[in-house]
Amino acid sequence: MGDDAAKGPLKGIRVLDLSRLVCGNVLTMLLGDFGAEVVKVEEPGPGDPLRAWIADGASAHWKVYGRNKRSIALDLRSAEGRAVLDRLIARADVLVEGFRPGTLERWGLAPAMLLERHPELVILRISGFGQTGEYRMRPGYGSLIEGMSGFASRNGFPDRPPLLPSFPLADMVAGMMGAFAATAAVRAREAGGRGQVVDLSLLEPMVAMFGADAVLHGLTGKVRGRTGSRGASAAPRNTYRAGDGGWLTISAPMQSMAEKLFDAMGRPEMKTDPRYVTNTARLQNVEELEAEITAWLSTRSAAEAWATLDAAGVTAAPIYDAAQLAADPHVLSRGVFRTMDDAEFGEVTMPEVVPRFSDTPGAVRRPAPAVGGDSRSILAEAGYDEASVAALIAAKVVAQG
Repeated sequence: MGDDAAKGPLKGIRVLDLSRLVCGNVLTMLLGDFGAEVVKVEEPGPGDPLRAWIADGASAHWKVYGRNKRSIALDLRSAEGRAVLDRLIARADVLVEGFRPGTLERWGLAPAMLLERHPELVILRISGFGQTGEYRMRPGYGSLIEGMSGFASRNGFPDRPPLLPSFPLADMVAGMMGAFAATAAVRAREAGGRGQVVDLSLLEPMVAMFGADAVLHGLTGKVRGRTGSRGASAAPRNTYRAGDGGWLTISAPMQSMAEKLFDAMGRPEMKTDPRYVTNTARLQNVEELEAEITAWLSTRSAAEAWATLDAAGVTAAPIYDAAQLAADPHVLSRGVFRTMDDAEFGEVTMPEVVPRFSDTPGAVRRPAPAVGGDSRSILAEAGYDEASVAALIAAKVVAQG
């Protein structure tokens, strides 16, 4: 699994990725970004289903979430394929899988058995609802989780239906939490412990994001509803349209910030207006407050309004689309995006590695691989000679890209 160019704090950690779609790929991308050696095990032919998420002719999700990985195409439905998998597991520090609960057990690869043979192995199991509980066997796509977790009930406007995100939010949140869990489990092992199983559901990370809602309900019995872009606890906090049709977001939850906003609007008298003199008063009179802000913005372009607010120290920012974000001078100066070579398109642009480390930074070392593009080298590292590799390919147990 080695990659001599690997750098970063996770250099030397070997990850075997059996997951599919977004959550697991986000998880292992993050580990790979910071130096872990990631081998992606894919189905021969189509590979990870994430590759089939194509928009405007590009598999954009795979281009970014497949980076810093190598691919072996392996038929896990066959006994021979599972035998190969077992040899790959023997070389891994972390095993990531996203099958329906019970699948590893049916394959003769139950975690308890794996830990008995490989006591230092960290096994991270991804599922919609967890390895236990009433819903453990139900399919757990992110959209179901975003609905059930409480997110959709809070997202959108009160007079409209609950709103799901337009991107795989639940998978991404769980993937980030899973990367933390994997590194924490490896750290525990290095501190004198042993390998263990990490049970990562998509549901619970999303529930954890709304922890304050659970506390509020428990203390008061109240359930928070949808408020659009308004803040439930502070005002003003919303999206506002400028005179040229551009949009800004303004958030002034502190009294001092609200007063700066009123001064920037040329309305210092609002600082002593009983309707706006405290955050509680502003929440009670939010309709009138937002009408004042909208009226001020209606005579200015979004760029002019942002310049005025920024000069006054008001917490405001433009609402960008992808093209506007990519052209922003701060984004350019920070190097938020990077361009790398790509065999299919020549080059692709994607977000740079985050967060930024001063001494042991992560890096994008390699583009997303073709299905089975590294099958031969991965098998060789696992101890297979050339004749054995050729036999596995001839038997269609393994495919090469």
